[in-house]
Amino acid sequence: MSKKREQETPTSKLKIIPLGGLEQIGMNITAFEYEDSIIVVDCGLAFPADDMLGVDLVIPDVTYLKDNIDKVKGFVITHGHEDHIGSIPYVFRELNVPIYATRLTMGLIENKLTEHGLMDQVRRKVVRFGQIITLGSIRVEFIRTNHSIVDAAALAIYSPAGTVIHTGDFKVDYTPVFGDAIDLQRFAEIGRKGVLALLCDSTNAERPGFTPSEKTVGKIFNTLFDEHRNTRIFVATFASNVDRVQQIINTAYKYGRKVAVEGRSMVNIIDVAQRLECIKIPENTLVDLDSLKNVPPEKQVIITTGSQGESMAALSRMAEGVHRKITIGAGDTVIFSSHPIPGNEKPVTKIINQLLQKGADVIFQDVHVSGHACQEEIKLIYALVQPRYSVPVHGEYKHLKAQAKLAMELGIPKERVIIMSSGDVLELDEKSAQITGRVPVGDILVDGLGVGDVGNVVLRDRQHLAEDGIMVVVMSLQKESGLLVAGPDLVSRGFVYVKESDELLEEARCVTEETIEECLEKGSDWTHIKAAVKDDLSEYIWKKTKRRPMILPIIQEV
Repeated sequence: MSKKREQETPTSKLKIIPLGGLEQIGMNITAFEYEDSIIVVDCGLAFPADDMLGVDLVIPDVTYLKDNIDKVKGFVITHGHEDHIGSIPYVFRELNVPIYATRLTMGLIENKLTEHGLMDQVRRKVVRFGQIITLGSIRVEFIRTNHSIVDAAALAIYSPAGTVIHTGDFKVDYTPVFGDAIDLQRFAEIGRKGVLALLCDSTNAERPGFTPSEKTVGKIFNTLFDEHRNTRIFVATFASNVDRVQQIINTAYKYGRKVAVEGRSMVNIIDVAQRLECIKIPENTLVDLDSLKNVPPEKQVIITTGSQGESMAALSRMAEGVHRKITIGAGDTVIFSSHPIPGNEKPVTKIINQLLQKGADVIFQDVHVSGHACQEEIKLIYALVQPRYSVPVHGEYKHLKAQAKLAMELGIPKERVIIMSSGDVLELDEKSAQITGRVPVGDILVDGLGVGDVGNVVLRDRQHLAEDGIMVVVMSLQKESGLLVAGPDLVSRGFVYVKESDELLEEARCVTEETIEECLEKGSDWTHIKAAVKDDLSEYIWKKTKRRPMILPIIQEV
């Protein structure tokens, strides 16, 4: 049976199952399932919310994929941002399937796999734009798009039930810094053949108009470098925005400046981009940080991470005056070439204030363009693709809702615009599309080397400790007689300043001692003694201070 004939007579519906990435920015991962074949698009991480104390990263729960591993034919990756590739080293400890991605995207993935010692066990295949790969009964075509990182792709997913287009993160840039413009012709060709559903980037769906070309930022850099000829220039931007880095280097070269890069993630990405020839650096322009001491300050440009106020990033350490090699002060110009991600406004403002206090000139307006499509570009993709169903993806609920509104304005009936939640199972074909069930989804928390060992109980304890501190009660009981032979001793941390609270702690010790003696008279076991100490001491401290520190009784046997 030919492919065309097979697509005309499907025997099942296509299932679309987002395992993350909806109702949030980050952690993008979506499964597409047709009968015995599953392909997975992207495998991203999210950064922890403010209440996830001590957590480093958040990765998706892939229980559904592990339970159906025999069906999983491979992962196809749209581009190399953390919210699309960041979970790969963690997920692929448990899944052994191939990864398919374009050149730079694969280079960044391989960096991660090498760091985690997984290069030998993960099968990888670099895909060209226009190439179609067959994964079971599903075929996937990589279509060139533009984004704030080179080699971004949209995906045409061909199944017997119909064709689905997943845009990935995209914008329409007719004058990209590197490579070719988005392949709008291919979108139109696939659209003419009939598209079952469009999964389109919603990040900027609330913004009218078009997203400006990345090249417009180059003109702004040119103006700023011209205006600040006599100062040392720092530029903070996203490590992964290779095109932005290219334009900074181009402008520095034009003005006869040497460029150094600071920040591990930035250095790694530029190394990969250089190796794969995705960035062109004029000879003798890029130098290491130590070589800058031989270059006059007005001939230096330092590109750094930390544009989002990350506490351990290079710019944060410079702003706090704790960077080992660089001190920022009067005569320096710091350019923020990014907008704060929602939720990061406070740490970014803190760094700007610290830099201003040191005497630096800080520029943080109009030196950035988004990598995501605004309303007119979204409409253009819809007009070319003409999908039967609209399934907005990538964004918080308000972004998904904004795109749903656009789709309806473009003539797609309300019943064919489907807003999903992570974990929903959408089954669709030409006749119908409906959510028929749910699969397990959730946040797996990464803390240091631990993956998933920090759960809600641990987070609740950390919140308790952060808000009210801890009080440890240590007592020694004799094994045979059960008599109290030492203590109780009270040790507190994060509760009260001990030197100024002698009276409170002494009274608390007396309350504890009375409770222990009452328990011993009744012949209570150690479990009951601990519970009684906890309850009575907690009640006393609440009456005196209106605080509830975590109380941890410890009984030593002698």
